[in-house]
Amino acid sequence: MLKRFLILLLMTFAATSSVFAKNDSIAEPKKHNPKKATIYSAVLPGLGQAYNKKYWKIPIVYAGIGTIAYIIDMNSDGYRDYRKAYDYKSGIITEADDEIINIAKRYSGENLITIRDYYRRNMELSWIIMALWYGLNIIDATVDAHLFEYDISDDLTLKVEPALQSNYAYWGQEMGTGYGKSYGVSLKLKF
Repeated sequence: MLKRFLILLLMTFAATSSVFAKNDSIAEPKKHNPKKATIYSAVLPGLGQAYNKKYWKIPIVYAGIGTIAYIIDMNSDGYRDYRKAYDYKSGIITEADDEIINIAKRYSGENLITIRDYYRRNMELSWIIMALWYGLNIIDATVDAHLFEYDISDDLTLKVEPALQSNYAYWGQEMGTGYGKSYGVSLKLKF
């Protein structure tokens, strides 16, 4: 019983001492974190764009995903149908739907293999395009996060003008003792 009481007292002391401790550090404003945007976009496509406050890009991300998913589904259905039709025509399977039987009657075995391979190739290519779209979503969120605090103003100017500098330079012993003004050209670049 005494052991439990001492542990409880120690835990209470540790908790209250951290509450009453002064924090003398100055809180810095939170900066926009590109790593966070990358992780968000990798976990859920479009979430990195939301973190970057580029809300108009989210429908574009999901429109691309939806379109590519539709093409994958269409090619997968075509692949399955023509594969089953070839299997039916070659005698591997004996029972099939009416649609599969009609496809098998319409085409020769070689044509069924060619069409099946066409749909398989397009399905695999669509999966590759989906992976590229997913990667592009992550890259976009990362680049936007890096450029989030970049100041883009309408006034980008370069002015070249002569300037008379008021700083005095020592000429040294060869030129005689003395001081003088320096002349030159000043370049001002305003961002």
